[in-house]
Amino acid sequence: MTTRNPQAALIQPKAKINYIDHLKVLLTMFVILHHTVIAYGAPGGWYYTQKTTLMGAIIPMTVFVTVNQAFFMGLFFFLSALFVPSSYDKKGPLKFISDRLIRLGVPLLFYSFVLSPLLSFISYRWARGHDVTYLQYLSGFDSWVDFGVLWFVAALLIFTLLYALYRVTVKGPAKVVKLPTGTAIVFFAILIGLVSFGARIIFPVGWVLKPLGFQLGYFPQYIALFILGLIAARSKWLNDAGLKTGKHMRAIAICILVIGFPMLFIMRQVLNFPIGWFGGGAHWQQAFYAMWEQLLGFSILTALLCIAKHKWNTPSTWLNKLSRATFAVYIFHPLVVISLTVAASGWAIEPALKLLVVAPLAVLFSFLLGMLLVKIPGVNKII
Repeated sequence: MTTRNPQAALIQPKAKINYIDHLKVLLTMFVILHHTVIAYGAPGGWYYTQKTTLMGAIIPMTVFVTVNQAFFMGLFFFLSALFVPSSYDKKGPLKFISDRLIRLGVPLLFYSFVLSPLLSFISYRWARGHDVTYLQYLSGFDSWVDFGVLWFVAALLIFTLLYALYRVTVKGPAKVVKLPTGTAIVFFAILIGLVSFGARIIFPVGWVLKPLGFQLGYFPQYIALFILGLIAARSKWLNDAGLKTGKHMRAIAICILVIGFPMLFIMRQVLNFPIGWFGGGAHWQQAFYAMWEQLLGFSILTALLCIAKHKWNTPSTWLNKLSRATFAVYIFHPLVVISLTVAASGWAIEPALKLLVVAPLAVLFSFLLGMLLVKIPGVNKII
């Protein structure tokens, strides 16, 4: 059921949306930990890895990255979209587009042409023992278009430019949509699960669209949540997000995780099918996993939004400083993670134990670096 309201807009006064800034800090920490855990044992690729072989460590690492993947990047797209309509309204199409090209395009170029070759060289030179200079390494380097972790920024740029095109071509007042109920969210999650199942028949998990770095098997959720963020902005969904809904969705998420993950493990052990059937192909296992993943992801992100609004909306000078640095942290955290893992590569202990030391240091130093970078004149206008 929809109505039309030309005045509808999200943004509440700054004092009322502190929890969104705080969620950005939490999600950025998850990103750092996600990549550090992959470096030491969880499934996935990274610049430098030293993976454990202990199943007692691999299983919790796998659970961690699986749960993260179910919601954290989708929630980033949702939060990013919340402020897009008001920014477009304020700046107009030309200013909006030019600002987005600078704010998102410059980091993409910097990462691809400056940071990415440096990250590859650190691993190549110090962890793999190749005695070459940086200039020698660059002379044979051929992966200049590589967005790495900034695939998210590339996707966000494309999404926002498409939104600007929509606003230019489609005139008239914005639609205001009623806040969905918990039941509606569950059914929508199942729908996105089915769409993800179809997408992963063609683009299985792990398949990457180069050079953009997009894993298209995950994009049904990302696209849906970006669009939902735009709708939420116009319809003021977060104004009405209730604590009761958040608690219900938290309970659902816990049940899905506690029941569903062991089921995935038992199915794999009993039926002895290739583990790749969870991530691609026209297999019922892939359909089961895709819907389980989306139910878990939508439950977690709804719970986080609703509970954070009511429990984590207190102003905090320290958290606001961390929030201001999150974009810089996102861009530069691979430099910190790789430097720490390479520095610890010669440490003769079990990699799972290294994780316990490296992970908190990666979070700490990534945010310290980010907070320094946003103080640099000129740089702080972009990041």
